[in-house]
Amino acid sequence: MRSPGYWIKEGIFSHTECESILVFLSKNNVGRNRAGIRNLMRVDEVSSLARDERLLSTCREISGKPLIPYKATLFEKTGRANWLVAIHQDTALPIESHPTAKGWGPASRKSGVIFSHAPSSVLRRILAIRIHLDPSGPSNGPLRVIPDSHARRLNDDEFEKLKRSTPEVLCCVGRGGIIAMSPLLLHASSKSETDAPRRVLHIEYADSLDLEGVRLAIA
Repeated sequence: MRSPGYWIKEGIFSHTECESILVFLSKNNVGRNRAGIRNLMRVDEVSSLARDERLLSTCREISGKPLIPYKATLFEKTGRANWLVAIHQDTALPIESHPTAKGWGPASRKSGVIFSHAPSSVLRRILAIRIHLDPSGPSNGPLRVIPDSHARRLNDDEFEKLKRSTPEVLCCVGRGGIIAMSPLLLHASSKSETDAPRRVLHIEYADSLDLEGVRLAIA
């Protein structure tokens, strides 16, 4: 994946489409918690949306190859359900069984799905797309990223050095826009300062469901 590890595209989905997405998400509350809903790729409407040509073409444009959706999560931040996420890399992937392949682990179970930390060589084959169902501005807890931090899994010293030496970028996106990003990109979000909702449908894609001796689960 070429730098800086994230891309913003505005106006991919219309306001009407965003409303329709929120309607069918509101009918699927299994697994809902304070921060949103997990395991949404098991919902037919979400699985179909993840294969929308606008998203698949973005995947091809960035990765240079076709990608397959396998995981979807709704992140739902409001004045009543307000939370922050400390800066981190996303290194755990949903898998079908406990891994024995080199470079994987440790593993744990979340909402009935096994997750295992993956090696850098696998994580570089993953792309996440975040569909912004509400505007994401400076006051409602937008994504913050450290550009060019996505080459590999970082150890503690590398992590701290990048945090000190590289300014964060605030990713403000209008309703219907998307952010595509590497899971290895250092990212965070602050608490919202307003009651305005910030709902984001986060979909993850891979170039194969079979990755170095491990098969991804649909989650």
